[in-house]
Amino acid sequence: FLHRCVELNKLDTIRKVVGVIMDNPLYSSKLFEIAETLFTQGRHDAVLLLYENVAETEKYQHSERLAICHYRIFKIQIGDDQRQNVRAAAIFEAFVERLDEIDQLDALKDLANVYRSLRNWDKVDEMAKKMRAKAKVQYSMKHQQKSREGDESSKKLSRPMFVYITYADLLCASVCEAQGDYQQALQYTYAYANLDWVKETDADAKHWIDLFQNWAEGNTYVYKLLSGDISVLPDYVDYIRTSPDKSSEKEMVAKLMNIVMAANQYQIYVDDVLLQFEECAQLPESNDMYTQQVVPDQYARFGYELAYYYLNRGMHSDGFKYLIYATKSSNTLNNVTCFKNCLGLFVHFRAYAIPETQAEFYNFIEKVWLENVEKNGTVNRCE
Repeated sequence: FLHRCVELNKLDTIRKVVGVIMDNPLYSSKLFEIAETLFTQGRHDAVLLLYENVAETEKYQHSERLAICHYRIFKIQIGDDQRQNVRAAAIFEAFVERLDEIDQLDALKDLANVYRSLRNWDKVDEMAKKMRAKAKVQYSMKHQQKSREGDESSKKLSRPMFVYITYADLLCASVCEAQGDYQQALQYTYAYANLDWVKETDADAKHWIDLFQNWAEGNTYVYKLLSGDISVLPDYVDYIRTSPDKSSEKEMVAKLMNIVMAANQYQIYVDDVLLQFEECAQLPESNDMYTQQVVPDQYARFGYELAYYYLNRGMHSDGFKYLIYATKSSNTLNNVTCFKNCLGLFVHFRAYAIPETQAEFYNFIEKVWLENVEKNGTVNRCE
């Protein structure tokens, strides 16, 4: 009956049925099994109800099943609302240590990625270092014991075990970058570039090794560039042009954003670079941006950096175009930091905005205000 309700997306009926079933806690394990099956089928709206009920029933149990429920709830709830992501990550983090030791690696990776999107660098650093320590232990055990059990355990992971060690170094490098410590970021980058210690030689391992070495080459240019070494800019542009992931819009935006950030920081002229990658610098329509479950905030931040670059170079039409885009996007993402930066940048250059641009910007800000008033129940006596 539950499976049929799921097929018909009868969420209210599912909620009622599960409420009756869970009066008897003995059904908890069966409901969990159904939830696991539905989760693999991508039935997230329905399965969320099941996991929440199982978790509520077992909330006083120190069980792995309870931890798995919270892990699944966390993955389902992560989306384009940063405030929701903060809550989901905070709740799930308390259950990571209750997971199987192998499952903890993917859980810590997922948490680190969410905290990275939230730019909570202290948490990224914490999750990355925990992941590296646990992965090193598991990797050592796997190759010391050479046991079938170790091989079977590692198959549960979403990627080869050594990747969790090297990815931790990449995450730590991103933390140092955010803190402006580019020299330390380079040291972490050199660490994940040198993978001679990896014992695996299969095609999947080679794929990941090639990826990390490619990322290391690009990030070495980035950290030198952001340190003020402008001489590496031509090499970085060549790297972007020949990059194997140049077809990925998200990756291209991230790479171009590094150049624009350096340009803003060191007053570099990069119009010729932006012209080379003109198609990649065209930000998507807002409606197209939020179709994926996890929405990176690179687009909003890239829009802000481009706005800053163009406005400071006197190219006001382009500057305000990107600024309005970044303002709307950061509001949708609930990226408060970027939203505040956009407001400040507009105020600083508002005298150069044509009346139509000013009207569009102020109308949007008023719309945000009125939506916030309605959402929070604040009294509004404005006519």
